[in-house]
Amino acid sequence: MTDVHLPLGDGRVAVDLPDCDVTVAEPPGGDPVDVRAAADRALDDPHGPPLADVVDPDDTVAVVVTDVTRSTPDGCLLDALFARLPGPVGPDRVTVVLGLGLHRPMTDAEMREGLGDHARLAENHDPDAAREVGTVDGVPVRLNPAVADADAVLATGMVEPHQYAGFSGGAKTVVVGAGGEPVIRYTHGPDMLSRDGVRLGRVEGNPFRDAVDRAGDVAGPAFCINVTKGPSGMLGVAAGRPRGVVRDLAATARDALSVGVEETYDAVLAGVGSPKDANLYQTTRAFTYLVLGDHNPVRTGGRVVIPARLTEGAGEGRGERRFHSRLRGAESAAALYDELRAGYEPGAQRAFVVARALRDHDLFVTDSATPRSSRRV
Repeated sequence: MTDVHLPLGDGRVAVDLPDCDVTVAEPPGGDPVDVRAAADRALDDPHGPPLADVVDPDDTVAVVVTDVTRSTPDGCLLDALFARLPGPVGPDRVTVVLGLGLHRPMTDAEMREGLGDHARLAENHDPDAAREVGTVDGVPVRLNPAVADADAVLATGMVEPHQYAGFSGGAKTVVVGAGGEPVIRYTHGPDMLSRDGVRLGRVEGNPFRDAVDRAGDVAGPAFCINVTKGPSGMLGVAAGRPRGVVRDLAATARDALSVGVEETYDAVLAGVGSPKDANLYQTTRAFTYLVLGDHNPVRTGGRVVIPARLTEGAGEGRGERRFHSRLRGAESAAALYDELRAGYEPGAQRAFVVARALRDHDLFVTDSATPRSSRRV
């Protein structure tokens, strides 16, 4: 079979498979929405009280937004959010915090591209500067100082399939994106990731999602506006209380992205495209989502092939560097998995799940701008 195309960067790459028996699994997708119009509708009919009842005109406000690892239309969502915000919007009252977690800081150019005129209000999150505001399960919940000091905490977000949270978005943008290492270490540690229910696509009965949501009760946001997307673009917007927003958009995402595959294969080709294929850390999500999902379509000893640009190599943030260091220095996948079961620093959880998948399957990353970053793993 020929004429198969996979995402690669901002475009697609053709795959020629003339001598193979190929099954093409394509998600059903859905009709894209006009994001601003959908955002206005979501703000008109939020989950819980409207924004005007959450924020007072004299409140100081912190809005946590996603970073370059998510293709969230943050600038557009901020336009809609700020149009409903009571009182003036300016640097003396409103701070936009880039929810980096342990990823690299965004550049000024990336801020302008992602946030437009709102970039003047933005600052990169520094996890080392985070300050404790409470606890969850005895673990300190630390926040960016601008978020900790704000009278009202708001957030944008992308509700998309997530290996641990089931779906991302909601409170996760704040407690992980603008948080400190203790909650990241707790939620991403081997004890949490080995619990029943912590898996891709599950929200209800997921201990990871529950811990993040309860941390959000301590830290915020009190109100969020999130999107979800499919192959054709953004498919929906929801606003209001984080739990309701995530569950609303997770249902939309399941309908658009779920593909039933019952067989197993010698090889599976998968793609992530931009912005996920900018580095190896994010690209490996395609591998682990396949192999460690509800149904593994790759036979034992089979391989997964992922075209990815890897313009940032393995990744430039603290978490990405920890991930690559663990993989690069490993004797074998099995040895690394056993070693990491005893614990690891935040960021290295991606090495833990990659090692788990590599015990029974091979991974090939192709079409890379920096092939050495994956070849050395």
